[in-house]
Amino acid sequence: MSERPKPSRLAAARQVLRRAFGKDPQLTVEQQIKRRTLISFSVFTVLGAAAWKSWFWLKDQPRDHGVQATLRKGLDANKDIFQHTLSPGHLAPTYPKNVATTHVRRNGDAGMDTKNFDPAAWRLQVTTPDNTLLSIGIDELRQLPFTEFAFEFKCIEGWSQISHWGGVKFSDFIQHYGLEKATALQYAGLSTPDKEYYVGIDMPSALHPQTLLCYEMSGKPLPIDHGGPLRLIIPIKYGVKNLKRISNIYFSDERPPDYWFERGYDYYCGL
Repeated sequence: MSERPKPSRLAAARQVLRRAFGKDPQLTVEQQIKRRTLISFSVFTVLGAAAWKSWFWLKDQPRDHGVQATLRKGLDANKDIFQHTLSPGHLAPTYPKNVATTHVRRNGDAGMDTKNFDPAAWRLQVTTPDNTLLSIGIDELRQLPFTEFAFEFKCIEGWSQISHWGGVKFSDFIQHYGLEKATALQYAGLSTPDKEYYVGIDMPSALHPQTLLCYEMSGKPLPIDHGGPLRLIIPIKYGVKNLKRISNIYFSDERPPDYWFERGYDYYCGL
């Protein structure tokens, strides 16, 4: 009588694992359920303990511009991916004006103090690359070529709204005031009159054909509470980059300060 061949080590290991995980047909149904339940609770406990320990480790990490350095590396990686995969010339979809909302949502009050702001005295202060200061009034901006469109304004909080805006393209503004040297630099920095709100925009995005220095909303002068007399509209960025009540513009090869970046958000904020 020939002997039954011994199972290979691999087959034996598989048999042990099947039995441990409750998949051995030789086990009763009750035994299979108990073993699978034990495995599930064990995995849940290990993963929960790892998540708990990871949270405390992450919480104690040094901070980088409002967020833990490890998370900041992740946000910077997102920026690199978006910046190198999105074409600088890609256009946000536009819509007929008649589908735009008549009740434009307003979000954020930083830099919007009205007690110490006189719209009649407002001037746009532009520092050129050679440190010349230009002071420009709203009526002067209205003399430049006018551009208007309706697009889906997207807030980083998760809501969106089709709204209608009008003004002068940032690129037309640059050309009219002879600021071509500025376009060789990497960034434009913008801020409100009280310097309480400020953003940095990469130059390709600033020169995007849909980026506006906006002085009209829904076909009327831009209201004070929406950033009047002048705000930034940049459809390829989330709302946090669409600075209200622009007072100062300058240009730099160094990344300008950015209000929400300092509070833990992505610097690029691209769409």
